[in-house]
Amino acid sequence: MSKCDMDIKTPEYLQPLKQAFRENAHPGNALQMKKYMKGRYDFFGIKSPLRKEIYREHKSNYGLIPSAKEEEIVQWCWQQAEREYQYFAMEFLNKPAKKADEKIIDVYVYLITHKSWWDTVDFIAANLVGKYLERFPEKTEALTSAWMASGDMWLQRTCLLFQLKYKTETNTELLHQFISPLSASNEFFIRKAIGWILREYSKTNPQFVIDYVEKHPLSGLSQREALKWLKR
Repeated sequence: MSKCDMDIKTPEYLQPLKQAFRENAHPGNALQMKKYMKGRYDFFGIKSPLRKEIYREHKSNYGLIPSAKEEEIVQWCWQQAEREYQYFAMEFLNKPAKKADEKIIDVYVYLITHKSWWDTVDFIAANLVGKYLERFPEKTEALTSAWMASGDMWLQRTCLLFQLKYKTETNTELLHQFISPLSASNEFFIRKAIGWILREYSKTNPQFVIDYVEKHPLSGLSQREALKWLKR
C-alpha cells in the first residue's frame, strides 16, 4: 500500500457513507470525542450506536467493500481526518476476515503503523491479525519476529494482543517470547497490553497467570492488570 497521503477522489462506494456521516455530524459530540482521544483526531461526532446503524444501512444497500477496490477504499478512509472513516474501514475489513486473501496482511500492517492509536490498533490486532494468524499459522514466527524487531510500539503491542480471543488455543510459549523482552519497557501501552493479555487469559487458565506473575518480573501496571479479573 502506498504511503502517500495525497487527497484522492472519493471512491464511488464511499459516497453514500460520506453523505450519511455529514448528515449525522454532531459538533458537540465531536469536540468531546476529540478530547477523549487527547486531541489526536477529528470526528464527525457520531457515537457508536448511530454509527453502527449507518454501517448496517450501507452494507444493506451497497454490500461489503468490493474486493477489487479494497486497498483503494481502505487507504482513502485512512487518509481522512475524521476518525469514523477509519472505524468503518477496519470494521468492514473484519466482516470477511476469515476468508481474506493471504496478502491482506500488508494492508493490516499499514493500518497499524499509520494514524496509530489504541482505538484502531487494538481492534486490528485482536480481530484482523488474530483471525489471519489462525488461518495462516505458518506465518506467525516470521511476522511477529519482524514486528518485535521493528521497534514500532504498535506492532509490538499487536504481537501481545493478537491472541486476545484465542482462549484455550493461546500459545503461552509464544506469548512469553513477546512479554519477556518487553517487560522492562517504560511505554504505557506496552505495559498495559502485557497486563491485558494476561488478564484475558486468566479467564481461561487462572493458575498459569498467577504463576507467571509470581515468577517473572513485570511492571506494577502489568501485574495489576494481569490479576484484576482474578481479584474480583
